Amino acid sequence: MVTVLPERAVEASCCRLPCSLEMKVLLALQMGDKCVRESSPDGRKGEEERTVLSPGTSPFSSKLGAMMRIRNKYLALKRRRVEQGGPQSAVAGRLSLRSTSPEIFTFDLAAGPGSGPGVEPHAGHTLRRKRRRKSRVLFPSGGRRFLPATERSRAKPFLFLLSVVLFLQVYNAIENLDDHLLRYDLEGLEKTLRREVFGQREAAAVLLQHLRDYLSTYAHNKPLALSLHGPTGVGKSLLGRVLARHFRSVVGERLVVQYFTTHHCPPVADAGDCARDLLARVATVVGWAEEEEKIPLLVFDEVESMPGRLLDALHGLLRPEQANEYLNAVYLVISSLGGAQITSHVLQNSSSSAGQSLALDLGPRLRHALQKLHPLWAEVDLVPLTLLQKQHVMECFLDEMTQEGFYPDRTHIERLAEELAYHSVGGLQYSRTGCKQVVAKVNLL
Repeated sequence: MVTVLPERAVEASCCRLPCSLEMKVLLALQMGDKCVRESSPDGRKGEEERTVLSPGTSPFSSKLGAMMRIRNKYLALKRRRVEQGGPQSAVAGRLSLRSTSPEIFTFDLAAGPGSGPGVEPHAGHTLRRKRRRKSRVLFPSGGRRFLPATERSRAKPFLFLLSVVLFLQVYNAIENLDDHLLRYDLEGLEKTLRREVFGQREAAAVLLQHLRDYLSTYAHNKPLALSLHGPTGVGKSLLGRVLARHFRSVVGERLVVQYFTTHHCPPVADAGDCARDLLARVATVVGWAEEEEKIPLLVFDEVESMPGRLLDALHGLLRPEQANEYLNAVYLVISSLGGAQITSHVLQNSSSSAGQSLALDLGPRLRHALQKLHPLWAEVDLVPLTLLQKQHVMECFLDEMTQEGFYPDRTHIERLAEELAYHSVGGLQYSRTGCKQVVAKVNLL
């Protein structure tokens, strides 16, 4: 709490005794009330105010008066600058003069000479702000960011539709393949060949593979021509009979042709007439097959006995430069030509015959030898038949005796098989005549 002393007492005490700084401040505040301010006669703003001390003041009062005069000059200069800055600056100056709150330091930019409340900001600063705003990427609210919208291509629906159409066509083609194969019942044919043809597993597999590939579709660019070759009694004619019987059951009687050379064209007959009759018969059959949309089978046996003009006619039927009905047909050519080469190859390779393919090993050499005889063999797929071993001959005896109604005695069958001639090579016995004499032996029982 501040104590106010009488003026004379304070002044006298300060003169006589050393005064502290606090006492001097109190004295200056009390003495300030006696100051007489004299202003200029016109009373205009902006002039200095003079402070006159009353007589009898102390030396300390003179110092205080000097301080007051300096303060008054500073305030006068500040008012003059505010008045020169305009009315708004004057208001801001008066507010700043009245404000007694302490100044607080911030990181804001210092206000320049025209940065008051109604003054436009600097142009460079505004451009920088606009650039910053433009460089920002605005995303939709919701927390997820999306790529800019792009135009939807109109080709995508058509591409999808085209893919669906292609898929349906491929699926339909596969279904048609299955339908064709089911029509010809190749699985049933395979079972029949295994049951009735002995010792020719490889030849039967090659034959079935060619038929599967060809019969899977109806439209072709050339007919299927298969040529069976082998020595006597290995089952060539039996394969032809089995195939003819099977095709009669699936395509009909009139779409199957079995042509035996010695029967349909004996040596005394004219070869030209035989060729014309053959061509007319084939034309009739393929015409019927075209109407029914089926593939016929034409079997030609004993081709080695065919005269040259008949071979030429058959060769013309196998060429691809023909009408469409001639291209959708299966030709089976049976011949004993090349039998000597097959026998020699089998006997020479009997020790290493396991795992080998007779068609791959002997096929190129056999074709080269046959092409020298007639160009017909260049248009066909060769299917060589191997020699039959002794156990295969015994199976032929068993099957024939069962069909004839005889009791299949194992000892009796072995005794009949021993009566035939064989090639003995490397512990194996190959029949010289195959199953050719089996029927004659059984008929003698």
